[in-house]
Amino acid sequence: MHQIEPFYNWQELYSASKDVRSPFYGRQYSETLCHNTIYNHYIHPQWDEFGSQTLYLKILFADYDMEFAIIELMGEWNDVLYNDVMFLYRDVVEHLINEGVKHFVLIGENVLDFHSDTDDYLAEWFDNIEEGWIIGINFRQHVIDEFKNANLDQYIAFYGQFDEVLWRSVQPKQLFVLLDNLITKQLGA
Repeated sequence: MHQIEPFYNWQELYSASKDVRSPFYGRQYSETLCHNTIYNHYIHPQWDEFGSQTLYLKILFADYDMEFAIIELMGEWNDVLYNDVMFLYRDVVEHLINEGVKHFVLIGENVLDFHSDTDDYLAEWFDNIEEGWIIGINFRQHVIDEFKNANLDQYIAFYGQFDEVLWRSVQPKQLFVLLDNLITKQLGA
């Protein structure tokens, strides 16, 4: 697990630790010393902790003028035992919403498992981003199935056309425009 790194090709464009509006402003990172774990497995030191015991993230890009953030997730999203969505919402998302962000891209290919509880925090998140959206891309099929079983697709748009987006091959603003166009077409259909 320590070899799974956050996507780094956009680092020259954005760094949450250098963004005064980011909840991770001022964070210092080691390139080699791992200290965070998921179930006793060390993870790469570039992932940001935000209160969860099993889920970590990296804000890959935020644009406050265009009102969007791209967040890569890593680990196990476990709302049953650890209420990860509460930490994600209260400690990261709410901060970004207060800075004007209302479009969220969640990259989930490194989310290894998902355990649902209530949808209270996702509902609150969704309600607080008027005219905004939450899109999940590249989540694993069993995680998507759990999202569907918990009826979270009423808050997060995911699977299908969103999993076909080759997000690493475009720049962050291009990704936002592409996803915004896709969701606009989906909502208009």
